[in-house]
Order: sequence, then C-alpha cells, then structure tokens
Amino acid sequence: MNTSSDPAPGDWSWPFGDLAAAVVDRAGIVRQWSGTAAELLDRTAAEVCGRPIRQLLEAAPDTSGGAGRAVLRHRSGRPVEVAFHALRLEGSADLLLLAAPIREVTDCHQGTALLRALLAQDQLGLAFHDTDLNIVRTNLSGGAAVTGRRRLNEVMFPEDADEIGLALRRVLDTGVPLIDREHRARSRLAPGWWSTVALSAFRLEDGKGCPTGVAVVLTDLAERGRRLDLRHEASARIGGSLDVVRTAQDLVDVLVPAFGDLAWASLADPVLDGDEPPKLAGAGSWHLRRIAAASVGPWPAGFIPPGLADPPVPDLPVLRRVQRGETVLVPDRAAALAMAEGHPELIPLLIPERGHSAVSAPLFARGLVLGAVAVWRTERPEPFDQADADLLTEIASRAALSVDNARRYTREHRAAVALQQRLLPQATTDSPAAETAGFYRPAGGGADIAGDWFDVIPLPSLRVAFVIGDVAGHGLHATATMGRLRAAIYTLADLEMEPDELLAHLDDLVRQLAGEAPRGHQDTVGATCLYALYDPVTGHCALASAGHLPPVVIWPDGTAQVIEVVPGPPLGVGGMPFELAETVLPPGSTLALYTNGLIERADEDFDAGIRRLTDQLAARFRSGRTLDDIGRSLLADTGDDPPPDDIALLLARTRALSPDSTASWELPADPAVVADAREAVTRQLAAWGLADLAFTTELVVSELVTNAIRYGGGPVVLRLIRDQVLVCEVSDPSNSQPRLRRARATDEGGRGLFLVAQLSARWGSRYGRSGKTVWVEQSLTGVTPLVLEV
Repeated sequence: MNTSSDPAPGDWSWPFGDLAAAVVDRAGIVRQWSGTAAELLDRTAAEVCGRPIRQLLEAAPDTSGGAGRAVLRHRSGRPVEVAFHALRLEGSADLLLLAAPIREVTDCHQGTALLRALLAQDQLGLAFHDTDLNIVRTNLSGGAAVTGRRRLNEVMFPEDADEIGLALRRVLDTGVPLIDREHRARSRLAPGWWSTVALSAFRLEDGKGCPTGVAVVLTDLAERGRRLDLRHEASARIGGSLDVVRTAQDLVDVLVPAFGDLAWASLADPVLDGDEPPKLAGAGSWHLRRIAAASVGPWPAGFIPPGLADPPVPDLPVLRRVQRGETVLVPDRAAALAMAEGHPELIPLLIPERGHSAVSAPLFARGLVLGAVAVWRTERPEPFDQADADLLTEIASRAALSVDNARRYTREHRAAVALQQRLLPQATTDSPAAETAGFYRPAGGGADIAGDWFDVIPLPSLRVAFVIGDVAGHGLHATATMGRLRAAIYTLADLEMEPDELLAHLDDLVRQLAGEAPRGHQDTVGATCLYALYDPVTGHCALASAGHLPPVVIWPDGTAQVIEVVPGPPLGVGGMPFELAETVLPPGSTLALYTNGLIERADEDFDAGIRRLTDQLAARFRSGRTLDDIGRSLLADTGDDPPPDDIALLLARTRALSPDSTASWELPADPAVVADAREAVTRQLAAWGLADLAFTTELVVSELVTNAIRYGGGPVVLRLIRDQVLVCEVSDPSNSQPRLRRARATDEGGRGLFLVAQLSARWGSRYGRSGKTVWVEQSLTGVTPLVLEV
C-alpha cells in the first residue's frame, strides 16, 4: 500500500469559510476587524475597533502556545465558542488573531485523523477522485505505485476503468452513494495482478454543498472470501468431537493449506487427561506435548514430531506474551531467529528450514492457557500480517473452547466410567453352580456410558442368580440408576424370592425412583431386566422378564435355542404381573443373556438379530472355545464402528452336583423322628468323611426338625448338600418365618436358633410354593471338633 497525493491549485476550497481575523495592539485594543469577524459576532468594525478585545470575551480564554479556545459574546448575548491562534506580525508589536467556530475546527481535526487512519489500512483500499474522476489520492496501488494525478484507464484495463468510471459518474451527478458493488479490477501497472473488489463510493461536497469529487472505498473480495471460507471451515470442523486430540488435529487440518504451509498444536499434559493445565510463568518446561500436526509436504526432518514433548523454553519475551494469552506475529525469518538469539539449539526444533513467516496463538479458554498453535509459511511467498494474526486469534479462541469442552468431558467421562466399572461385578466367576464370563462395551466406542449391566449373585444352597438389565437413557443418571437397581436386586435376591416376585418388587422400586425424578423427567426412568434362578442340585432354572430380550441356551451337544419367556412390561410401568418360565439345564449347558446393543442393526429387526445371535453362538460353541473367547468374538462381530448403544453380555456354563453329594429324608410330624434324623445325618457325614462335623450338625438338625414338627406340621423334608460347604435344609408346610431372638435368663426356650447361628457360617430361610425351607451352612475348610464347656 502507498499514499499518493498531488492536488492542483484551486481544486480544494478553504476549509474554514467562517475564519475571522482581527489585529490587536500591545494594549489589547482592537485596531482592525475583518468582515467574517463581523458576521461571526454581528458586530461591525466601527463598533469594535478602538475597544479592548476583552469586552468581547465571556470568560478568560484557555490558551497554550499562542493558541486555544475562547467563548465570545454575540450581539444577541449568546455565546460563540471558537478556536483561535495568535500570530505576532513581523516588525510590529501588534497581534493577528485568527478564529473559527469550534465545530468547524473539530470537524477538520477529526476528519484529518480519520483520513490518516483510513489511508494507513492495509486491508481497505481508499481513493479520492476529483470532479473529472482523476485519482488524486489513494493508498491502493494494485501492486505498483500510483503517483501524481492519474486517470482510471491509466492504472487499470480500459473495460474495467469504463465500468467503474460510469458508476462513479452516477454517484458524482446524483449524490446517491454506491454500496458494496462488485467489480473486477485488473492492473496495468502491475501485469498479472487482478482482483474482484467490493466498491463503495460517496460524493464529496464543500461547505456550500457543491460537489468536489468522489471518495471510493475498496475491499478485496477474493481475500475476504478466503478469510470467510476459512472461518466457515473452522466453525464447521472444529468442535465436532469430544476428544481432545481429535479437536487439536481438526484445528491444524483447517489451517493447512488454507492459511499456512505447516502447523502444529501443543497441549499441556494434564489437559490430555482431563485436568486443568498448570498456571506457569517464565522459563522452564511448560509441560506441553505436540499432539497434532499438518504440513503441505513431508514433515521436516529433525522437527519435533507429534507425540513428543516440547523442549524447555528459556525466559524469552515471546514466551511471556504467549503465557499472557497474546498472539505473536513473526513477519520474517530474521525476526524468528532474533527471538531464539542466544539459544541456537532451539532453532532446528522450532523454526523450519524454509520458514519465512509465522504466527502463533495461545489456546486460551476460561482463563486457562491450554496450549498453543503455531503456523509457518514455507512455500507461499507472502508473509503473515496483522489481519492474519487477528484471524488466527479468532480461530484459536474457538478451538480453545472446543478443546476445553473436550477436556471437561474427558474428566467427567473418566469419572463416570470409573463409577460404572466400580458398579459392575467382576467379569468372570467360578462357582459350584456355573462358570460365567461377563462383557460390557460402552456406546460410542467408550465416548458414552449408559445403564446396561449384568450380575451373577451367589445364593444359599449353592444356587445362583443370573441377571441382565438395561436402564433407559444414557449418561451419569443412567449409571446411577443402574447402581441403585443392582443394590435392590442383591437385597431382594437375598430374600430368595422367585424371579416373578422379585421383578414385581423391583417394579415398585423403579416407580418410586420415577416419582423422585425432577419434573418432566419421570418418563425417562425405566429399565428392562431378566432374572434367572438356577439350582445345580436339580438343574432347574426359573426365569422372568421385565420387557427384556429372551435368553439363548446352548445345549451340551452344541445346538442353540431361544428360551421362550413371556416378557412382562418394563420396570416402572406397573399394574401388570410377570410370568415365570421354567426349564431344566443339563450340566454343560450355556445360558446367554444380552442387551439389545448386541443384536441391533439398521437393516434388521430384533427377531432377525436374535436368530443371527443364535446361529453365531451355536457355531462358536461347537468349536470348543472358552467363554471369554466366545464373548470377545461376539463383540468383535458388532463391527469396527462405535456401537450406538452400549452392550452387556453374560455367558453362564452350568454345572450340576453329583447325586452322591446330596442326601434327603422325608420325615413325619412326629417328635420321635428327631432322633432318627440325627442318626441318619451322622451316618451320611461319616460316609462323606465329615465325621468332625457330626456333633454340630446333629445339634442343628435336632433344633430345625423339632421346630418344623412343632410349628409347621408334616411332612418334614431334611436334605444335606455337600460341596465347598455343607448345607443342611429342613422344609415344612408352614409359611411362618423363624425369628432369632435373645432369650431372658428365666425363659425355658427361645435359644435354639441362637445356638444354630453360633454353630454355622450363616443361616436363613426362604419361601417355596408351599411352605418354607430353613437352611444352615457350615464351612468345610479347617474343620475342628466342637467342644462345649459345661
């Protein structure tokens, strides 16, 4: 850009049409009075000359160096504020006073300052034309200097000059301004230079309203378009991911090659983990890691590649500027080398070999400097300017907010995932009833969490419960709801309810949770659940479903089949019963429980997905693979794309106790059979090699059978189960639950269950379809004879 000016005499009128003049002698007496002064104050020379000048002042003038401001008195009495200047006449003691209305002087000063500022703009072209449309002053050279008075067709192609000239002539003739009219401008002074410009033109007038020329404002539409395109691209691409590294990579991909030839982004190490960056100042290690980079060609050899930490930086002024959140413009290579003066080891690491201009902006968001982005030009010849620095500041600010959002999401997601992992059970279990393997995959490839879960709950008498469930919705609230449901199921399962009864109680709980939810969110609280209860003694499996998908069983021969379970309503709906389904699972059968994320596909319905899963399970189990391998293979078959919904899968391979591990007797409701029960138990324990437990077991059996006959009637069924523990069960037709209480010293009874509790590892009771069962467990590890002190 350059500024040229060559006005001819007479082209411009005197700017101060009301300039007043007066001559004042040493005593302050007015000696001469101009006609404009008479017009200004409505006082003739005859009235003023010979009188002191102070009589015309409203107040003492404000002067400095012979110039200042004063308030004069008009004939009408109104004040007239003027700016004045006093000049001493050569060879005389008299002063020449020049004054003009303050508004005209202010307008002149402001207009001059505005004109000077506009002419200094690089991104805004300005040209002044006289009434013949000659260019008399401009800062727009089009790549070559414009000096002197030039006609339009002397500086641009004739067809372009004619088109623009006609537009300017209309403005000059009509006074109607032209706003943002698009024109092509090709320079004759700089061959090959051309641009499409937005032209705005305004007619210039003197104080009397007579046209004096045209002012033209030009904006380079090509450059403005490139900047607008870059802003649009940055707005569209940056911030579309909640991954910190992906967001940084999107930033440099937007900048190269549209803005520069080489760019990188560095972030503080804590930001990558979701934490706030340290607040550092001055030299030393900034703990930045270069995590994203882009280049129009191969990455320069020896330059810090992505993934490595940035080197410690000395206490340079440029570092402090970045740490304060300022953008740094490096106009040429000499300036870049000067910044690293005294530290030559930094030059090959931070300044590319062919880099001639750079701009670096901090990633500054919410008062935190998260990192920085740097852009170099190595191939494009034009250097970065201040407008480029301002543009990078804008883009970096937007990117910094996106990086900070991703950082905060990383922190919250990490906490939510940790919570969910803590709430899920261990992935594999191994019990006398079954070998199990559980799998969970969050939605979005780990970017989202929800409330899918599985559970394996060991129960008394070596039984086990298998649970699979899916809470409605996603996010932390779904995870929290899942945790509450798991705790509730554990509690209800410990009461040894049948699956349909347990789901009915769980349904009441979910409706209570919905009632506690904030207004407008009650409908979002709900879940599906499948509960299966397996008994390894009989192989019996009872199931009930609350709107959940049916399980698949893989029989020992490798065939797979869907277990038909009538699904009740999802938990939280209420008002409907849950139906019980029953089946017998031979040893070696595998039960597959899953959530809908495992079978969902856009091109098939649930029935087709279940059939596909059944076929996959059959094929994999025939190959003799482990449960862990099968589960991982099924998850891998869902595809490489992140699943839209989370997935929970539970595989349970059943076991059965051998017939010689159990013994049972049916006893009539006769107190005399208590002794027979003790003898039968003693013989069975001796046969199992557990004679050391005979005394304590006799006491337990005697107490339980006596209570059953006394309070429950007959028949009474006594059963022993031997595995990792010794289980003693007594069943009777009564529905009254035994209750442990502390007997007083004078009570004749009430100490039986207390004695049972002291002799056993744990005890309890459960309801059956008719009557109840009281069970007692004794540990088989470290068995020692019981010695009672008398």
